[in-house]
Amino acid sequence: MRRSRTGLVLLAPTALLLVAAAFSASVGAEQLPLGAVLGARLTGSPGADLTFDTIVWNLRVPRSLLALVVGAGLAVAGVAVQTLVRNPLADPYLLGVSSGAGVGATAVITSGLFAGAGVWALSAGALVGALGAAALVFAIAAAQGGLTPLRLVLTGTVLGSAFSAMASYLVFRSAEPGAAESVLFWLLGSLAGADWDRLGLPLVVVLVLGALLLAGSGWLDALAMGPDTAAGLGVPVRVLRNSLFVGLAVLVGVLVAVSGGIGFVGLVIPHIARLLVGARHRAMLPVAAVTGALFLLCVDMAARVLVRPVEVPLSVVTGLIGAPVFLLLLGRRRYRFGSEG
Repeated sequence: MRRSRTGLVLLAPTALLLVAAAFSASVGAEQLPLGAVLGARLTGSPGADLTFDTIVWNLRVPRSLLALVVGAGLAVAGVAVQTLVRNPLADPYLLGVSSGAGVGATAVITSGLFAGAGVWALSAGALVGALGAAALVFAIAAAQGGLTPLRLVLTGTVLGSAFSAMASYLVFRSAEPGAAESVLFWLLGSLAGADWDRLGLPLVVVLVLGALLLAGSGWLDALAMGPDTAAGLGVPVRVLRNSLFVGLAVLVGVLVAVSGGIGFVGLVIPHIARLLVGARHRAMLPVAAVTGALFLLCVDMAARVLVRPVEVPLSVVTGLIGAPVFLLLLGRRRYRFGSEG
């Protein structure tokens, strides 16, 4: 019964996802006819105009696919981090990883760090900063007695504030023209730099960690009920917490490195999935992934056309949509964090 319900819930967003993915290739600074988009690289005519082919396949298709991957990854990460810290207000950036990535990206923008990496410089700096921040949070929390929910939240929040201050100082000291604007745009999230080369790593990380979380969904269900209950059911709580933290650090670090900081996806989507199919992770994870992918794809389309030809940072759009949606969820009497729905 639960499987059939999950399958039915997945049908609608999956169908919408396919429609939105086709439509997204026609949306941008230059509006393209949908028929021409669908026919790009399919006609095979030697005299065909390659303009549509270039715009669609080199720019918009990889961007749309990256939106799907990042949206699904952030939603899955949101489910996992809310279970790890047992807090409905947790999102993937709570652990300080995003702020660390901000320091790395800011260092690249303001000082030319990793200049030898070319177009990968910004992503490389962000990933190094994210993993460094995660390692520091892990080391401090472990040294103080282990990765308990409260210790993780406090350590991640405090260090996140410190990393944000470091990034602000780098911007303040920078002599690079336009550095503040570039840093702000990156911190608010964008998929403008998407290409086929940047798609592989986040896709593999999301698929692998998503599969591992799904395989361990029973342990996640037990952990959500509390460490004592989980230990009584034979779950190695300490190992599971450590593994979750490391996996989340890698997942969020890779996603932030290719897209910047995109807010609200990892906070709101897990609650929507929980409301639709209940709190069992085997059902919640795939629903969250599909819903998150659809949500971010639609947000990216909106960001491209709201003030065309200028792009709006993604977090501006997710915040405008996510805040009222989250408040609406909180107002539903039958919804409760961790309930079976």
